[in-house]
Amino acid sequence: MLSFFTLTISQESLMPQEAIPPYFVFCWSLSPRCLLTQSSSIPQFTTGTCNDATVHSCELCGKGFRLQRMLNRHIKCHSQVKRHLCTFCGKGFNDTFDLKRHVRTHTGIRPYKCEVCNKAFTQRCSLESHLKKIHGVQQQYAYKQRRDKLYVCEDCGYTGPTQEDLYLHVSNVHPGSAFLKKTSKKLAAVLQNKLTPPHF
Repeated sequence: MLSFFTLTISQESLMPQEAIPPYFVFCWSLSPRCLLTQSSSIPQFTTGTCNDATVHSCELCGKGFRLQRMLNRHIKCHSQVKRHLCTFCGKGFNDTFDLKRHVRTHTGIRPYKCEVCNKAFTQRCSLESHLKKIHGVQQQYAYKQRRDKLYVCEDCGYTGPTQEDLYLHVSNVHPGSAFLKKTSKKLAAVLQNKLTPPHF
């Protein structure tokens, strides 16, 4: 979902030569794009993109998506074939993200912790929603800013700041983990060199 924020500028703050005609629409040449609208006599700048009106609709259920890749992901939910099965209950999912989120309901792994009350969540978005609704804390992220990724051991809930850190943890604590089998050979080779002491 695209986030919007509004910046209101009073007419008094503009010099006469900077007066903005009503209903004038323009875009910045750099992201974020900007749409100027007029609410009574006060212009408002709302971030977004010029093509925000584009909607990609699912032909099966009519649900609309702003991005084609989100529609592609959604279309999988209509498939009867579920490629990713939960090893705990057998429930099937169309992608690994949904499976991981579901498996955490069985394992109890909740890596996203509230720093205010220590309540823990399976997903970052649930933590952010909790912070806003319960503690009145609104997360401030710049347009398209990525959040810091959290690398989570799905076997025990350990969290690390890097994929390398997670790999080292899993190889030391859970040597039979499926995670080690899935890790790319290139990454495994690089990290294995760090695990093995040099031979003299």
